[in-house]
Formats: sequence, structure tokens, C-alpha cells
Amino acid sequence: MKTTETLFRFSKSRTRMRVATVALALACATLSGCALLNAGGERTQSTLYALDPRVAPDAAWPNVKWQLSLSPPTAARMIDSFRIAVRPTPDEVQVYKGAAWAKLPSDMVEDTIIRALEDSGRIAAVARQGTGIAADYKLVLDMRRFEADYAGGALPSATIEINAKLLRNSDQSVVGAQTFRHAEPAASKEVPQVVEAFSRSLERVGGDIARWTLQTGNTATSGVAGGR
Repeated sequence: MKTTETLFRFSKSRTRMRVATVALALACATLSGCALLNAGGERTQSTLYALDPRVAPDAAWPNVKWQLSLSPPTAARMIDSFRIAVRPTPDEVQVYKGAAWAKLPSDMVEDTIIRALEDSGRIAAVARQGTGIAADYKLVLDMRRFEADYAGGALPSATIEINAKLLRNSDQSVVGAQTFRHAEPAASKEVPQVVEAFSRSLERVGGDIARWTLQTGNTATSGVAGGR
């Protein structure tokens, strides 16, 4: 693939390369392009892409009176990277040359879900963990996939997979758990079209998680109230 380069795996220098890449990306996150290190250790000009999906609430979403905190999503380093990952074959992971995320995938996922819930007007309050709100429930996310996957096809699909758990803060019990996955086909192999597919995929997954969170928390709250 002409637009990708092999990702460093199981190398002693991988950690140093990641630190350098992160530092460079953060330093120029407000610019249209920046210099990132490629596989050969040379700096190459990269275009930064920032996903900004907007999730429209569904009429079926319930109105809830409880408050929610969102823990920072967890993910493997290979998944939560500024480099845009692509999987040309099941056992090979590469990254697109000349392209990078402006924010880490975990941050984009967190921003999308929080904004979806806030803009929906269906929840009393939602905030990132540590902001000081008295949350009744906590949403815990584990990112499993955030990559362009060819899956044997001619064009890649922006594949996002996230496991979500909703915990009751009073006793830290899990009131619900579900894995969300969506693969959005890209219109072409070109990076801008792949990024557009990622935006649609994140919109879908973010909306599904927001809906599930409201419904699961509502059911758990109703069950507690009914048992009193």
C-alpha cells in the first residue's frame, strides 16, 4: 500500500518513538500540518485530522434524573495513538503516511459521548470523572479497535469497537455491560475519505453508547425504586 507504512511492533525503540510522536503532535495540534517521525526516524509533514461528529438524540431515549460521570477510556497503546491505524490483512497493522489525529482516539470517543448526552437534554448532568459532580452512575469504556480495516475487501472500513460498563457508584456494582462495534465503509482508499468514514462510525457508536447508557441506568434506577 503506497499510503501506509508498517507500524513498529515489539521493538525496544517503540516506546521512545511513541513519546517523540506524541510530543510533536501536541506541539502542533493547532496547525494544519506538522512534522512527525516516520519508520526511518525522519521527520515528514503530516496533515492533522480532528473528528467532530454530532449525534442527534432519538425520540426513544428516556429522560433520566440521575447524574453520570465518564471515566477516561482505556485502550492498548497501538490503538490509542496519534497515528491513523490501518489493517490491510488480519495479522498486519500499518499507519497512514502523512496523516495523524489531532487528538487521541480515546479523547475523541469521550468527547463524542459526553456531548451526545449533554446535547440530548435527557440527563440531569454528565461530566468527566474528577470534575466534582455527585454522580449516581459511572460509565467505564474499553476501546478495542479504532482502525481502518480492509477485512479482505478492496476498500477499508473505519472500524470502532468499544466495551461499555455502567457502574452504580454507591456500591460499584455493574448494572450493565455491552460491546459496541461498527464498521463504516470508506468511499475510497484516500485518507480524507477514510477519515470521513471514521467520523460516521464514531457518530454511530457514540449514539449507540449514549442511548444504551440512558436506558440501562433508567432500568437500574427503576429496579431499585421498585424494590423499596
